[in-house]
Amino acid sequence: MTDSPDLELTLPARAENVAIVRHALGGLAEVLDVDEQALSDIRLAVTEACTNVVVHAYPDGEGPLHVSALLDGDDRLTVIVRDEGRGIVPRADSPGLGLGLPLIATLTEALELGKDDDEHTEVRMVFRLAHGDEDR
Repeated sequence: MTDSPDLELTLPARAENVAIVRHALGGLAEVLDVDEQALSDIRLAVTEACTNVVVHAYPDGEGPLHVSALLDGDDRLTVIVRDEGRGIVPRADSPGLGLGLPLIATLTEALELGKDDDEHTEVRMVFRLAHGDEDR
């Protein structure tokens, strides 16, 4: 991100911390007056991305889960979930169904998977915001 994030969290990549991320995004969305459907999509997609970090990034222990969010104008929110683990690699012993990334793709306006400047795994999600006071 080139601009300073509106929200930035670094937590241990543990399951209970995914709820903290969801709560923080809910607070940000409330301040921005984001409608319930948009907030639900954001929470679900970010939960999936964070859960991927918890389950897959650190097979030999625990590491950091980084989450940042940046408001782009009034109508877009970019959320980046980053880890310092082994990256996005297939696992024969994966405990999930492998539906997380396809689900995230359907909930976002744009999804990018890659590495940041420090070679950390990064999931960048862009959401179009609908505001609570707008007609649908």
